[in-house]
Amino acid sequence: MKNPINVLFLCTHNSARSVLAEAALNHLGGQRFRAYSAGSTPRVSGQPNPLAIQTLQAAGLETSALRSKSWDEFLGTAAPELHLVITVCGNASEVCPIFPGTPPKVHWGYEDPSAGDAPDQEKLVAFEQTFKQISKRIEAFVALSDQDLLPEAIARSAQRLGDL
Repeated sequence: MKNPINVLFLCTHNSARSVLAEAALNHLGGQRFRAYSAGSTPRVSGQPNPLAIQTLQAAGLETSALRSKSWDEFLGTAAPELHLVITVCGNASEVCPIFPGTPPKVHWGYEDPSAGDAPDQEKLVAFEQTFKQISKRIEAFVALSDQDLLPEAIARSAQRLGDL
């Protein structure tokens, strides 16, 4: 494949799960994939959850370009062509817009590691566990054959991974 496969990860606030997935795919996907993330109601600060950043940095992943952004950035004519949209939280799955080019949408659900009133040290463990779950699924995704990533097969292939 000449051009990378563009994947958009969606979550409500684009501050935890979707950011973890974006960073993981950009790290593991090499030149074959390009990941983005966004949310329906991104954090006002524009900054991802600090525990997400801490988790990614501890894993040796680049975080400087990560920011919490609206999925509206991917609805306009200047947006990159998307080949697949993956929702990582139930709320985003329910209200997901239709993006230009009508890329297929699949759902890979994860519990929100930032939910609840636990101390940050406990939440950090939840972030690390969620990142491991996301990374495992993304490792399987990037290992798919070129045939499994063709436009007519990519949604089926990604959905099979989401069912694991």
